[in-house]
Amino acid sequence: MRISIACAAAALLLATAPLSAQTSMSGGTAGSAAVGGTSASTVGTGGTSTSPTGTGSSIAAGGSAASVDGKAQSGTHVNQGNGPVLNANTRAQAHEGGTFSRSHTRTKVKAGEDVQSTTRTMSHEPGSKPIKSTTSIGR
Repeated sequence: MRISIACAAAALLLATAPLSAQTSMSGGTAGSAAVGGTSASTVGTGGTSTSPTGTGSSIAAGGSAASVDGKAQSGTHVNQGNGPVLNANTRAQAHEGGTFSRSHTRTKVKAGEDVQSTTRTMSHEPGSKPIKSTTSIGR
């Protein structure tokens, strides 16, 4: 009888004790555009994890552009926003005369809450319609 009472007490304590859990989320988007002798690509990714000991977040982004005979440029900016927010903004574009390709990715990580990312690409040759694309995750 004494063993039954001890087991019941232990089961009661386990049922009422709060369970500690780790939650994690990650995601990102990427895109490329190419036409003629031009190409542009960007990527953005981030993640956040919460555990009983704290919250951690990370973000990364980058881009590249290339052109056979024209100009190409790319740039990435990463900063910490208000509160526990990380932002990344990446652009890449290449052009040869009227022919161009561009890509733009924005990524945002709210520590312990959300990961959002959007990539927009566009390419165009004179005399034809622009080709556009958008990829998003999060809100």
